[in-house]
Amino acid sequence: MPAIVLVGAQWGDEGKGKATDLMGSAVDYVVKFNGGNNAGHTVVIEGPDGSREKYALHLLPSGILSPNVVPVIGNGVVIDLSVLFQELDGLNARGVDTSRLLISANAHVIAPYNRTLDKVTERFLGARKIGTTGRGIGPTYADKMNRVGIRVQDLFDPHILQQKAEAALSFKNQVLVKIYNTRAADAARVVEELLSYAERLRPMVADTSLLLEEALKAGKNVLLEAGQATLLDVDHGTYPFVTSSSATAGGACTGSGIPPTRVSRVIAVMKAYTTRVGEGPFPTELFDDLGETLRKVGHEYGTTTGRPRRCGWVDTVIGRYATRINGVTDFVVTKLDVLTGLDTVPICVAYDVDGVRHDEMPVNQSDFHHATPIFEELPGWWEDITGCRRFEDLPENAQAYVLRLEELIGARVSAIGVGPGRHEIIERHPLLD
Repeated sequence: MPAIVLVGAQWGDEGKGKATDLMGSAVDYVVKFNGGNNAGHTVVIEGPDGSREKYALHLLPSGILSPNVVPVIGNGVVIDLSVLFQELDGLNARGVDTSRLLISANAHVIAPYNRTLDKVTERFLGARKIGTTGRGIGPTYADKMNRVGIRVQDLFDPHILQQKAEAALSFKNQVLVKIYNTRAADAARVVEELLSYAERLRPMVADTSLLLEEALKAGKNVLLEAGQATLLDVDHGTYPFVTSSSATAGGACTGSGIPPTRVSRVIAVMKAYTTRVGEGPFPTELFDDLGETLRKVGHEYGTTTGRPRRCGWVDTVIGRYATRINGVTDFVVTKLDVLTGLDTVPICVAYDVDGVRHDEMPVNQSDFHHATPIFEELPGWWEDITGCRRFEDLPENAQAYVLRLEELIGARVSAIGVGPGRHEIIERHPLLD
C-alpha cells in the first residue's frame, strides 16, 4: 500500500489533527515526521451522548486518539522527554490507551541546555527575534546538524550518553557563560535527568523505518503527519521566520525513513482564512475589528503556547505555492463556519510589490515582506452551516467561495470543516481510496 502525506498549507494551526482524525478509522499508522513540542493539534471528539471532549496534543501524533491506529514518532522529530511523559500521563488519566506508541531510536532528544540556549538567544536578539517558543527545538536541530546531538538510543548506553553530553557542553558552556552571562550546565546533571526516563522509554523504542516498510508491504495504510506547515519549513518557508525542520512533503520521507516512491497522495490543510503565530511577514493580516472577530470566533490561540494568533484573509498565492512545493493532490479547508455572517469575504489572488503584480510567491524575501494583497471580493452568507454534511447543503455563496478557492490554489478541495467537532465536516472526495 502507498503512504499518504498530510501537511499544513499556511503558517500552521490549520487543523491537521482534524484531517487525521477524519481518516482515523481507515489508517493503520500515523507518523509524526518533524518538529517537537513547539506546535500542537487540537482534536474535538464527540461522545455518543453528544458531549464533546477536547484534546490538545503537542508532541504526540494525533492518531493516538484512534484506538486502532499505531502512532509513531519518527526519526525527524526532536523529543522533550518530560513533555512526552506528561502528555502520555494526561491521556492515560482520561482513559486513552497510549500503549501502542512507537518511537524511532534515531530521533533526537532535547537536552536541558538546549532549552536554556533557546531562551537566552531569543532575548539576546531583541527586536530581531524570530518568535521561537523557547522549547529548545532550534538548538536541538542545530546539534543534530553539527553532529553533537543526543539520540533516543543513546539513553540506553550511559557511557556514550556521558561522552556526548560532555562533548556538547565543552563548547556550549563557553557560549552560556562568556556570551550570555548565564550559569554553565552540568554534564552529570544532564545525564542523570535523561537517564531517569530510559527504562520507561525502552519498550516504546524501535527501528520505526523498518516497521513502517513492513507495514506497507503488508498492505497497511500509513499516514505521515507534519508538524508546523509549508510556510514554516526551514528551506521553503518565510525564512528566517520559520521552524528548524522540514515541514513539507519532502520532509516526510527523510523524517520517517519511508522512500518517496511509497508516497501516492499529498493532502494539504488550509483554513478558510489565514493565521500566523510569531514574527514575520503576513500580507493579508488584519489589524482592525475584523481581525479580532476572526480571532474570537475562530478561537485563535496557540494550542501549545496560548499566544493569540495573528489573523487575516485567505491567501491563495501561498495556497498555490503550497500546492507546487508539496505536490498537493487534495486540500482540506477548515473553519469555513468562522466566515459565516460577513457581508463580503475577500480572497487574496495576487500581490502588488512596488506597482508590479505577482501571481506567485516573490522569490525575494524583501519583496514578500512589502507585498500588498490584491483582493477579490465574494458575497458572504448568514446561514448556520455547522449542520451541513453535503456540499450541496451549503449556502450558494459558501459553495461559490470554496469553488473559487479550489480554482485559485490549483488542486481539488476534498473536505471542508464546518465546525470544531470531529463529525462537523463535509467530504466531497474520499481522502483514502
